[in-house]
Amino acid sequence: MSSRYIYLHGFASSPKSAKAQDMSQRFAQISTQLTIPDLNAGDFSQLTITRQIQQVAAIILKDSLPVTLIGSSLGGLTAAHLAQQYSQVERLVLLAPAFGFLSHWLPKLGEETVQRWQQTGYELVYHYGEGRSLPLSYNFVTDATQYSENILQRPISTLIIHGTQDEVIPIIASRDFGRSRPWVELVELDSDHSLSNVTEEIWQAIRLFCQLPESGKI
Repeated sequence: MSSRYIYLHGFASSPKSAKAQDMSQRFAQISTQLTIPDLNAGDFSQLTITRQIQQVAAIILKDSLPVTLIGSSLGGLTAAHLAQQYSQVERLVLLAPAFGFLSHWLPKLGEETVQRWQQTGYELVYHYGEGRSLPLSYNFVTDATQYSENILQRPISTLIIHGTQDEVIPIIASRDFGRSRPWVELVELDSDHSLSNVTEEIWQAIRLFCQLPESGKI
């Protein structure tokens, strides 16, 4: 049975991101479809991890095909929780997954900003996909608190690729995650959170992990 491949972009990103487009082109070269849903869903202001999970679950449950999820940053965290909930997900590829997302992000915003956000209900967040700041509901934060890594215990074949110079989600987050989960393979690369300088290394690791053909050798 063939597999369905789904790519989940990161927070405040889009299917047009450099990583998503690079991945799309590489899958096209081996004549394999890669589905890249827009997790903004036309309303970034009401984004939550729960909404992302529901959106992708609807794609997974369309048929009985086994699914490989490839997730970047917050998309990686979302992919991991989808795999916990849906047995159709047979493989995970997590690119700099946002484990401990709130504990890394909120301190950078500052206590004053977070308190104001909580009081007013919305805060402007820079959206890389749109190239401008957009309001985001504080529901995003309250919803995210329920998605702890501790509940991710399903033994599913998992490849994590993380940059040793990651300035957004420190690599220790992925090291800690993999340490107690023998089904996780961690590949460390000399890169930052964007992983933009190691796209070829990422593709080769994914290709081997997913047993995909080499380009031109289908």
